[in-house]
Amino acid sequence: MGKPTGFLEIERKVSEEVEPQKRISNFKEFHIHLNKDQQACQGARCMDCGVPFCQSGKMLEGMVSGCPLNNLIPEWNDLVYHNNYKQALSRLLKTNNFPEFTSRVCPALCEAACTCGLNGEPVTVKENEHGIIEDAYEKGLIKPCPPKQRIDKRIAIIGSGPAGLAAADQLNKRGYQVTVYERDDRIGGLLMYGIPNMKLEKDVIDCRVAIMKAEGVIFKTNCGIETKEQVRELLNQYDRVILACGSRKARNIEVPGRQGKGIYYAVDYLTMVTKSLLNSDLKDQKYVNTKDKNVLVIGGGDTGNDCVATAIRLGCKSVMQLEMMPELPEIRSEDNPWPQWPRIKKTDYGQEEAIAIFGHDPRCYQTTVKEFILDKKGNVKQAILISLEPKENKETKRVEMVPVSGSEKTIDVDLVLIAAGFIGCEDHVAKAFGIKVAPRGNVLSDQNYQTNIKNLYVAGDMRRGQSLVVWAIKEGREVARSVDIDLMGYSNL
Repeated sequence: MGKPTGFLEIERKVSEEVEPQKRISNFKEFHIHLNKDQQACQGARCMDCGVPFCQSGKMLEGMVSGCPLNNLIPEWNDLVYHNNYKQALSRLLKTNNFPEFTSRVCPALCEAACTCGLNGEPVTVKENEHGIIEDAYEKGLIKPCPPKQRIDKRIAIIGSGPAGLAAADQLNKRGYQVTVYERDDRIGGLLMYGIPNMKLEKDVIDCRVAIMKAEGVIFKTNCGIETKEQVRELLNQYDRVILACGSRKARNIEVPGRQGKGIYYAVDYLTMVTKSLLNSDLKDQKYVNTKDKNVLVIGGGDTGNDCVATAIRLGCKSVMQLEMMPELPEIRSEDNPWPQWPRIKKTDYGQEEAIAIFGHDPRCYQTTVKEFILDKKGNVKQAILISLEPKENKETKRVEMVPVSGSEKTIDVDLVLIAAGFIGCEDHVAKAFGIKVAPRGNVLSDQNYQTNIKNLYVAGDMRRGQSLVVWAIKEGREVARSVDIDLMGYSNL
């Protein structure tokens, strides 16, 4: 694949980024992507490695190695090298419905498993994917292709995130009459409101949705299905129903003062900012403004980083990000060999911006909140932090992070954003449908994605718990195939 000696001769090169001081002035994407010649050189680095771990999507030590979508990565890397973008697009779309999304927001599990990365720098798989799909849009190759024939079967999909959209796209291509219900005012779910605009500009989603509409998919916004009466009508009207409502029940922190004003869930904060940005360019002020405020972000994951970046763009006075776990090493440890996902320290775009603006990394490791201090009006004004240390639980034999006595310190805080993850689907949805839920909050299903309710399926985060966009797309594709087999007896999806 590629140039036989390319990985030896050509250095890895990725897109440049607009410097932090400039990009924080707006909410636009900030990558300056490679040109065609540069892209070809990067495609040339893909080696004929024999076993392409990049497309394996296997679980190793509790983490995924390679692409869960099983993208045909070596094939389209080679085609990029030979400047055959049209054929590269064909191979890319064979496994991935929405490369314009994944090439922007995926953490590149494929690159972590690239054989070139064993003794050097991995191939720029994510960059190549972006180059293929953007070239296709520029040339008008991504256009509506409605099915030539329709099947007299109706499918309802509840939720328009990546899982719901993938299922809708697959089933519509097969010829089913597909209707997608979204409780919010715009289509996209997590993609629209859970991911900030600077990571994924929303016209990218709108463009894909417009194509799907032209292909015959019906979208209904402001249509949450949350009551038993609505559920009965839905199951009566449609031949099959797919739940793709996500995992949106945010994990709370139970500490004194939690009821104070100025403490928000991260997902609510990000949603409000994005809605205001799209509706009025922030002029309506219908969001939590962090201007000139001391912001505390609780959670060290992607959502926490997005909160850091958003708070900076809104002009915060300071920002601190708490991480319960210890700081990861700069390089792999011996017990974390390739092709496992590298458990190493990564500094994301929001943290980079904080370092550039404030002069230091906003992350504070092995630390959590012990108490919030409120003023007389009930507004949060301070937080008491406490250090944590790892200790083995004698009963469970598991290592837990426990408070260190006497390590408390108090900081000034005007606004708190809780980005501690999610604990499953929202209760009212599960109760309305009468579906069985696992202790961790995700909906139970069999191997074919079918729930305990007849003709009712589930996919995405709602089934597997909070996860990545690539996993959601994969599950959307697989549940579509299961529904197709159920209705037709076979499937070509």
